[in-house]
This record gives sequence, structure tokens and C-alpha cells, in this order.
Amino acid sequence: MARPQLEPVTADTLPEFAQFLHDHLDSGRSPAEWAQAFAGNGWPGELPNHGFVVRDQGRIVGGIGALYAERLIDGQPAKTCNITSWCVLDGYRQQSMRLAMAVVSQQGWHFSDFSPTKVVAGTLQFLKFKPLDDRQVVALNLPWPAIGGLRIITSPQQIEQALNGSARADWQQHLRYPWLHHVLVGQPGAWCHVIYKRRVFKGLPTATVLHASDRTQLRAGWRRLAGHLLAQGFVCSQVEYRLLQATPWPSAVRTGFNPKLYLSRGLRDEQVDYLYSETMALDL
Repeated sequence: MARPQLEPVTADTLPEFAQFLHDHLDSGRSPAEWAQAFAGNGWPGELPNHGFVVRDQGRIVGGIGALYAERLIDGQPAKTCNITSWCVLDGYRQQSMRLAMAVVSQQGWHFSDFSPTKVVAGTLQFLKFKPLDDRQVVALNLPWPAIGGLRIITSPQQIEQALNGSARADWQQHLRYPWLHHVLVGQPGAWCHVIYKRRVFKGLPTATVLHASDRTQLRAGWRRLAGHLLAQGFVCSQVEYRLLQATPWPSAVRTGFNPKLYLSRGLRDEQVDYLYSETMALDL
């Protein structure tokens, strides 16, 4: 029997891959929505493929998605590849490593996977992927007066005026996702761009912070931000400890999650974020 064939996902084969993901990974997302997640981002930089698939007698039996972007991280150009939507049919599990190798063998990219299953995490760690700190801070939002010069900005027009350079570009590139909420906390010349999603935790409306452009400013402005989120109806907030580097009162720390992973020759843990990844592009 011939060995299953490995091939990149192109613009022409993306609809077929999207149908495969709809049929075998998440039927709650339509094939069109799957295809849009990979092809419709318009992120900066080259797009070498949309991932890779394995075919057996012409039929897709496994695939791995990839989201690419060329961006600035701490002022330096970086090419990022976020692995997502890794799905292989039961009879072809032995092909999983071929898919992973096809992605990470591409030279010059920083790789990540932010939602691996336990099995996937084990495979990626075998390929030298490193885990990120998995601690999550769950903090109760309390009212806080607008004192000390710290401000909150939510108006798109004001955010655009306040940000510049790559910070403005990152904000603009993520405006297209309706499930993301943007806010600035800080003061002129020292803003932290925060991106969060609306979630429910223990039955309570919760703001899950996904991105903070300046962790020092996030920590300094946390109570001001928490007061703003409370006014928006969020009883509590969830934020990764590695972003906040603090446990504000009252809060609790949760751990024991599947590790989020990355593989890079140049980036440090603190430089890895969720911009230009499935965390933003898919409403997970």
C-alpha cells in the first residue's frame, strides 16, 4: 500500500481542508468560517501555506493548520507561525509527527501552539517546544476611583490617536474580530493596550485578558482597569500570571492546565504573546 502523501494547504485546497475540520474537529464552525480563519486575516508578511494535510488515495485523512505573520516584537522583526487545529483520523495517527515536522522544518519562523491537547503537547515537547507558565489569576473586580492620573480609553478614535507605530498596527490588525474588546489603561506616552474576551467563570460574567502590550503598565493600572471592567458588568477577571506578575487582592491562582508551547531560537518566554494567533483569530 502506498504511503499517504503530505502536502501544503494552498488557497485552492483550503476549502477542502476547512470541510475536513468541520467534519472531524468542530462542526459548530462552518467550513466557510474555518476557511476565513486561515485565509481572511490579511496579516502582514508572506503566507507560505495554510498548514499541511495528509492524503490517502486522494482523501484528506489528517491536517494541521498554521497562521503566519511578520511583525515587530520589542522593536525587532519576527516571523511567527501559530500551529492550530491539528486533527488526524484514528487510523492514521502515525502520520501526526509528519505533519508537525512539516511545519517546524520551515526555516526562519518562531512557532507556537496555544491550545494543545495533552497528546499534542507531548509530541511538541519531544520536538523541543518549551512550555509557558500556565498559572491563571482570577481576580474579583472592585470599584476604583479615577485617581493618580491613570486613564481608561475605549473609543476607537481615541485609541488610534493614542497609539503609534507597531502598537497601532497591532491594534488595527485585530479590530476585525468582534469577540475581542480593546481598552487602553495608563496615561499619554505610557499606555498599555489590553485585549480581552467576554467569558463566564463559575457562572459569573468574566473578562479574560489575552494581551497586554506593557506588563509594567498593566500591573500599575490593574485596579483602575478592574474598576472599569466592573462598570462594564464583569464581576471578575482572568489573566495569566506571566502577564500581570502579581496577585491583586482579592484573587486566586489556578494551575494544572495543558501547557501553551513555543519553539524559538530568538524569543524569550516573556516575548511570546497571543497576537496574530488562533487565540485572536478564532472565538475559542
